[in-house]
Amino acid sequence: MRYGFAIDQRTCIGCHACTVACKTEHEIPVGQFRTWVKYVDQGAFPNNTRDFGVMRCNHCTDAPCVKICPTKALYKRKDGIVDFDKDRCIGCKSCMQGCPYDAIYIDEDTHTAAKCNFCAHRIDEDMEPACVVVCPTHSIWVGDLDDPHSGISKLVNSNPVTVRAPEQNTGPNVFYLGADRAVLDPLGAPVDSSYIFSSPDAHRVDVGKDLPVDPVTGARTTLNTEHTRPWGWRVTTYLWTKAVGGGAVLIAALALLLGIDLGVLSTVVAPALGVAGVSITGALLIWDLKRPERFLYIFLKSNFGSWLVLGSYALALFAAVAGIWLLLGIGVETGLIASADTAFTVLAVLGIPTGAMLAGYTGFLFGQAEGRDLWQSPLLFWHLIVQAVMVGGGALAVAAALAGTPAPEFALISRVFLVATVLHVLMLLIEYGGKHSSKGAATGAHMITHGRYARLFWFGAVALAAVAAVLTVPAWGGGAVVLVAVAGLAVQVALLAYESVFVRAGQDVPLS
Repeated sequence: MRYGFAIDQRTCIGCHACTVACKTEHEIPVGQFRTWVKYVDQGAFPNNTRDFGVMRCNHCTDAPCVKICPTKALYKRKDGIVDFDKDRCIGCKSCMQGCPYDAIYIDEDTHTAAKCNFCAHRIDEDMEPACVVVCPTHSIWVGDLDDPHSGISKLVNSNPVTVRAPEQNTGPNVFYLGADRAVLDPLGAPVDSSYIFSSPDAHRVDVGKDLPVDPVTGARTTLNTEHTRPWGWRVTTYLWTKAVGGGAVLIAALALLLGIDLGVLSTVVAPALGVAGVSITGALLIWDLKRPERFLYIFLKSNFGSWLVLGSYALALFAAVAGIWLLLGIGVETGLIASADTAFTVLAVLGIPTGAMLAGYTGFLFGQAEGRDLWQSPLLFWHLIVQAVMVGGGALAVAAALAGTPAPEFALISRVFLVATVLHVLMLLIEYGGKHSSKGAATGAHMITHGRYARLFWFGAVALAAVAAVLTVPAWGGGAVVLVAVAGLAVQVALLAYESVFVRAGQDVPLS
């Protein structure tokens, strides 16, 4: 059994009855929607047209929101309906990133995720969804798509139909008859400067300025709902904090395994940066939850298919390694422990995989955010590790300048830092200078390189990192500690600038 919708846009009159019925049935807060009607105008008076599109959850066969949800708050029923349990939701907003259809929102009353659930409570009572009952033109059809004798199957199989975002391969179960391409393609009709019944939110207007308008049709969206970025500065900052902590431990572990004595940098400073980095990261992640009091659900109600869960375990494992390392280092430096060479070697061996996973797991998490094409880069995992070594090395360089680390030992830090910084710049140029796998990814990249984020990207992220690399070149042999320390501070700013651009641009590409 596979329940689905068929929406006949040939007969839809854009009356919003489905929207009102849905809001009434589910007591949805003002300004939020589970189903809504999008308007697209094309042409110029008197040869202009208006097309409608009913937007909602697609109850995907392969639902990305179910995969990414860390607590199984979103789940797929046996009848194909994708439903949600507000009592398990922690408000992490990852489902909103996973959905390619802008169908999920955070309910203002419950602070948990919500969306169209096919009126599952009505389906269970052999009743039709509220939107179907109220539609005056019978434009919304529901039923079992797997039953060849059902009305919806006959309708879909006997008429040309389209779906939204077929390139995402989610198997959407909402089929459109007679829908205009500009309505279903979120990039086909940028937001107009004003709506016909209201004003578009400022964010959509700003983004619309970076989107090309079809020169033939002049298609523009004249009514839609507000869809702001789910993730903001806390996620940007957490990418930096965990990078600093993970990178510092990676470099210290490498030094220990190579037999290079960095002194207090290895015993105390690097693990202290690790503990601080992972602690701040955890605090930021919990702070960003809409239901922070439920954060333990990640461990108590785990969906082990979600990288938000696996990433949380990566954070915990790294915290354990860095914490033990720090306590051991303090014991050695204060004389409470005479020698701990073997223990440090074991911690170094453990520090490399845990440090790499701390830095890189977000690449897999962002990979599950299937609604954000810009984040789907196969380079992301490796780039995150390179970034971690860069900012971790930069932090150790600053500490080395303050601690007076001898030049021969400092050489390892400066060399690793230089290589990582150069690799980071090269990976940025490769990532944004080449072709992209989808129109959405290309649109996000264009915003970064030529649009609203171009100045911050080129000057704040690329140029500043390149200058840091140049400053570090004289220190290849271990000297010029102050220059490397300055470069180490510069890359912190450069990475924050880049992550700010990367996180925002990925969410700016419209999905509905």
